[in-house]
Amino acid sequence: MFTSEDRNHIENKYHLADKPFDPYRRWSYHGYEYESSTGLSDSEMDEALSKYAEELFGQPRPIIKASLFAFVLDNTRIDVSEHDWFPGIWSWGRMTAKYTSDVWAGEVRAAFPDESRRLSESAAAGADYGWLDFDHTVPDWDSLFSLGFKGILDRAAAARVRLSGQGLMTEKKNAFYDGIRIEYESIIRLFNRLADYAESKGTAKTAKIAASLRRLASGVPETSLDAMMMIYLYFILSESVDNYQVRSLGFGLDAALEPFRKKDISSGADTEEGIREKLACFLMQWSAIGNYWGQPFYLGGTNIDGSSKVCESSYLILDVYRELGIFNPKIQIKYGDSAPRDFIIKALEMIIAGSTSVVFCSEDHIVSSLMSLGATYEEAVDSLISGCYEYKVKNKSIGMGCLYPNLLKPVSLVFDNGFDTVSGRQIGPETGGIETFDTFGKFYQAYRTQLRFMLESDIEALDRTAVRVADVNPSLMYSATIPDCAGTLTDALDGGIGNTIDITAGGIGTAVDALMAVYELVYETRRVTLSELKAALDADWEGYEDLRGRALNCRHRYGNGDTLADSYAAAVMSFIGSDILAGRRNSHGGKVILEAHSARAFIIHGEKTKATPDGRRKGDETSKNASPTPGSDRCGVTALIRSVTSLPIALCNNGLCLDVMLHRSAVKGPEGPSVLYALLESYRRGGGASIHFNIFDAGMLRDAQLHPDKYKTLQVRICGWNALWNTILKTEQDAYILRAEKTTD
Repeated sequence: MFTSEDRNHIENKYHLADKPFDPYRRWSYHGYEYESSTGLSDSEMDEALSKYAEELFGQPRPIIKASLFAFVLDNTRIDVSEHDWFPGIWSWGRMTAKYTSDVWAGEVRAAFPDESRRLSESAAAGADYGWLDFDHTVPDWDSLFSLGFKGILDRAAAARVRLSGQGLMTEKKNAFYDGIRIEYESIIRLFNRLADYAESKGTAKTAKIAASLRRLASGVPETSLDAMMMIYLYFILSESVDNYQVRSLGFGLDAALEPFRKKDISSGADTEEGIREKLACFLMQWSAIGNYWGQPFYLGGTNIDGSSKVCESSYLILDVYRELGIFNPKIQIKYGDSAPRDFIIKALEMIIAGSTSVVFCSEDHIVSSLMSLGATYEEAVDSLISGCYEYKVKNKSIGMGCLYPNLLKPVSLVFDNGFDTVSGRQIGPETGGIETFDTFGKFYQAYRTQLRFMLESDIEALDRTAVRVADVNPSLMYSATIPDCAGTLTDALDGGIGNTIDITAGGIGTAVDALMAVYELVYETRRVTLSELKAALDADWEGYEDLRGRALNCRHRYGNGDTLADSYAAAVMSFIGSDILAGRRNSHGGKVILEAHSARAFIIHGEKTKATPDGRRKGDETSKNASPTPGSDRCGVTALIRSVTSLPIALCNNGLCLDVMLHRSAVKGPEGPSVLYALLESYRRGGGASIHFNIFDAGMLRDAQLHPDKYKTLQVRICGWNALWNTILKTEQDAYILRAEKTTD
């Protein structure tokens, strides 16, 4: 049985639950103390790493990184407890980064000063921000489960022998192999050290933990505990020591665990209650770690023969998750025609009950999108989800750079002839003074010109720096799991598999609202001139309250099934996907792919964008994902879905998500889940991609804002993750309240 004492212990494992905590800096904390005799303190570890890094200077980078990785594993403090099935690693704070990736990233920036300056200035202006991406990896869980850590190492060694015999081993490949060998040998040593320590505790439970660790040190997982232990330890070592985020727990957590659950039950090695306890303990690890963006795992999906992958473990995971009352890790459900209705209803019941950390990802869209990028049908059906909503073919693709463009910013740049008044820089081309735009068509073309320049300039700048992405952070632990990389001893980020640059476009709703306000106020009704509208924007609407009221209530707003607004939204997304990105290759020969997803860009971009014609003030957030501006969708959820599905969703080949807010009365009572199910199916069959829900009423949210102590467990779906209502900014809360008010109307 998973007890309250167990839960309290895990909640204090990574940081102390009663102390202030910043989820953006989750690696900067420790929880309860580990025995000092088991390893070095942080200060001792850092001092030793500094000296060791000096000794390693001049060695190939894979060897430097691997050697420092191994030093951490050999010398970190460790912990095994009666209250936790999973061991603790004290040095989980990415301590090697200051001697490896941080230094090497600086060298790349220095090597590309013009490109680095462009990206920096775009970010400062709130136009774009981007970086080299080490945050969306998913290892080959099939190789890990079938070979084990030792088998992964043996496979790399066999490749070295074969390549040497063919005369294909180079200094670069030798260094990469040595890096893999050093890391995986240290992982095996760590597992045996943890097992020794577990055995020293002398209890029945720690003996089982030790036995699991011994099996993983020498072979493959055999039990449910082994399977969960492998996933957990790979995650901890990759994210917290090797500096690569792991964005899926298994190739479907349910599919990964089901064979072991069945075997344990049939053999008598474990019981249903025992597996539930271990699963609760497993899920609690990520709740306790507290990553702001959440740790994803997916459930469900479809087999090649068309049957559903939903199994008993799928239901079990939902049950345990709901009983725990957590919102991290977050759950993605791959669903299509084969998905059992009762399983989807079960997830929808969780959402109605307040557990909103569930997103539904349409397999129809996943398959068509990946096939448009060249995947076979079999690859597309068996694909994985690698982030909030993003999807990839297993072992065939990895993102090497992310760019978050602000689709609203070019509207401001048109008004100011390419000059950004927030940063005080000319960041766009001169498209003419506003007196030259005597028709809306000319204004709209200027918007497209600004948008093209912004995207193409920043993609080129990011792509130039991505030429050396593998120099910044060699992907040893990850690449060793990928068959193609292991077979050629090639870094995944250096051509071992397909490398993509991901364009994650946000703000489409607010951008279209701004364009439509210009159309309606200036050109259709002629209530104001473009010069007068610019004066209002420059004044942040101060003194122009009546005009702002008209702007906020324009007829043509995205999210309401309005033909004009929806047509322009589709045109803007088509312009990006079909014109700017179509056929574009990155510096590694891979694709540049598009996603309608905002992460926190809706806040970051909003803070750095001046007042816009839709009535938005300077600093206000922009729209999220493919969703409307908060408060703009006033015609109900059916009209909202009609707007979103009118977009060229097929061009968003890395994902698109709709955020739906419903009033609680819409789904109350025994028919509530069925109502939500019908809505979900309407979206999928209409061509939608991903969708998630917030179910509130404005009165409750206003009360929660005034009386936070009454709502300590209130969850809110942010973008691709959940947070507690009491932890988000008041400005964010206000936006939810505004949208809830409009939903209530």
